[in-house]
Amino acid sequence: MPAADIDYVKTRRTDHVDTHHGTKVPDPYRWLEDDVRKSKDVAGWVEAQNQVTFGYLEKLPQRETVRKRIEELWNYEKFGTPFKRGGRYYFYKNNGLQNQSVLHSLDSLDGKPKVLIDPNTWSKDGTVALAGTSFSDDGRYMAYGVAEAGSDWRTWHVMDVDSRRKLDDELKWIKFSSISWTNDNRGFFYSRFDEPAEGAKFQDLNLNQKVYYHRVGTPQSDDVLVYKRPDHPDWGFSAEVTEDGRYLVLTVWKGTDDKYRVLYKDLAEPYGMPIDLVTSFDHEYSFVGNDGPVFFFKTDLKAPRRQLVAVDIRHPEPKHHRVLIAQRDETLTGVGLVGNLFVAHYLKDARTQIRIHSMDGQFVREAEFPGIGTASGFGGRQSDTETFYSFASFATPPSIFRYDMVTGQSTLWRQAKVKFQPDDYVVKQVFYSSKDGTKVPMFIAHHKDTKLDGKRPTLLYGYGGFNISLTPRFSISRLQWMEMGGVFAMPNLRGGGEYGEKWHRGGTKLNKQNVFDDFIAAAEYLIAEKFTTSDKLAVMGGSNGGLLVGAVMTQRPDLFGACLPAVGVMDMLRFHKFTAGRYWVDDYGSAESPEEFQALLSYSPYHNLKPGTKYPATLVTTADTDDRVVPGHSFKFAAQLQHCHKGQTPVLIRIETRAGHGAGKPTAKIIEEVADKWAFLIKNLGMKPRKAK
Repeated sequence: MPAADIDYVKTRRTDHVDTHHGTKVPDPYRWLEDDVRKSKDVAGWVEAQNQVTFGYLEKLPQRETVRKRIEELWNYEKFGTPFKRGGRYYFYKNNGLQNQSVLHSLDSLDGKPKVLIDPNTWSKDGTVALAGTSFSDDGRYMAYGVAEAGSDWRTWHVMDVDSRRKLDDELKWIKFSSISWTNDNRGFFYSRFDEPAEGAKFQDLNLNQKVYYHRVGTPQSDDVLVYKRPDHPDWGFSAEVTEDGRYLVLTVWKGTDDKYRVLYKDLAEPYGMPIDLVTSFDHEYSFVGNDGPVFFFKTDLKAPRRQLVAVDIRHPEPKHHRVLIAQRDETLTGVGLVGNLFVAHYLKDARTQIRIHSMDGQFVREAEFPGIGTASGFGGRQSDTETFYSFASFATPPSIFRYDMVTGQSTLWRQAKVKFQPDDYVVKQVFYSSKDGTKVPMFIAHHKDTKLDGKRPTLLYGYGGFNISLTPRFSISRLQWMEMGGVFAMPNLRGGGEYGEKWHRGGTKLNKQNVFDDFIAAAEYLIAEKFTTSDKLAVMGGSNGGLLVGAVMTQRPDLFGACLPAVGVMDMLRFHKFTAGRYWVDDYGSAESPEEFQALLSYSPYHNLKPGTKYPATLVTTADTDDRVVPGHSFKFAAQLQHCHKGQTPVLIRIETRAGHGAGKPTAKIIEEVADKWAFLIKNLGMKPRKAK
């Protein structure tokens, strides 16, 4: 179907106008914010848009070929990193095309796996997912979370591990919560919200989280309230029992920033109240572990790239804090305490570095990896003498290793077998200059036979926010893109965590435009260095990355041939009014502030679409039950885009049903969506895919 022949949905416009600090801002599609489950008008609009979109996608000649090949590539055994609890090993495994991975147990590493939980039996369409587990110290019980249709809400249950028997325990209205058992194995601490009003669970703000203790075998109504702060309804709580069972550590947060208050409660004193340890949100204090009354924290106090400190709760003042692992040139992203050794995770130009230190902070060794890539795992307990990690890169499928904490030796445990040749792919890292001269790193990957003639279809992927780092990882969808002859590029934009807090802050609030400038500069670099041209260049990103794509396509519609904004934050003036949106004020700022309002309005994708503009071919993607970034963002953006667009290129929205922000999405839905995106790019970038050998 030629793009000019698309009969777009005629979306009803209203004359709704908001006034912010004296500025009138039209919002003609406010009605599309209504919940699709409750509004017949919105449900009808979703159905009509999907008819148009799938009517277009189904006619794309490459769609089925792409889907079959990605299904073939996807069909390999996938293993999660093992962990040990109560004398047993546990790991996740997916046979290839199962919608959900299955949790297995092992009595020994070379023993026969036994299925513990198979979420594929919970629903026919695979949209009910296992969303977290927590084992009692003795391994007798496992608490596990269940999520439906991609929602952030979790319902938690308890299983007797030996018998595989599900107990009667059922805990509801839980999200953004840890589960931490007491060392008597009789119960656990968790955080929950009050039950939402009828019909409001997927859109209302989440306020007044509270910490409770649940005793196994009792109803949730009997759970003991441990901590609440009604004077601060925006505070959230993470409760963790120290490994020695002596203390409950309460980490208090109020947004997405790693800035925490910390309290602790001595569990040996049943009537004792939580005691303040860190009394402001000025700095990060991430709890790592303890040695009796000495607590270990990863912190950015006087260390923007972070360091590890020891805090004696008997002398908690900052002047008594003892630095164990000082700040380095690399960014410290995490610390574990395994086998009485600190495992320090660093990023060196967005590549993994693992350094082992003794409990007094002395450097012991650096873990060795088979190349440039991303290592994840290294979890465990202070009493463990082994841990496990996964290593992968853009063209290196994940390999799982056992790591001996005593000797430092890595032993291969499982290796993914994907139907391709890793040596056929080239990966390099470059550095380019952004608009203000800042040097930004970017990974570029492609098939070795791809002719870099300045006209290669190129996919530029970005995120740039919330202190999240983008590292080289293996992705079947990206592999297929490169196999077809495309170039894949991924810059490490400001707003991320690659270079510490200064890098993060450089892409937040009043500095958010830096992120878009970094991304635009990456596109210009790829064109200047003769990888591609603007009409062969696609941009892609999800969530905050969806905002990124929406912003750059409205600022530089001439620079891109196609745009794929997924589950994006598109209305920057109202994001904080829905579900988890209020947490994002840490990164974005808020329209409630006059100064921040002006900055937000200047780049808000929904508000910066201009009538009569020729926009790139665009496929907006979202899900009708996304309760993280509510779909109204994408609905309003797509409606306004279709209203403003005056070019011949297609501007469409693909709305997944019974799916959320991405977590727990069934394999079948993932494959279908990727096939649609790649077929869309093949058509609109004029790509001639190389056939798979």
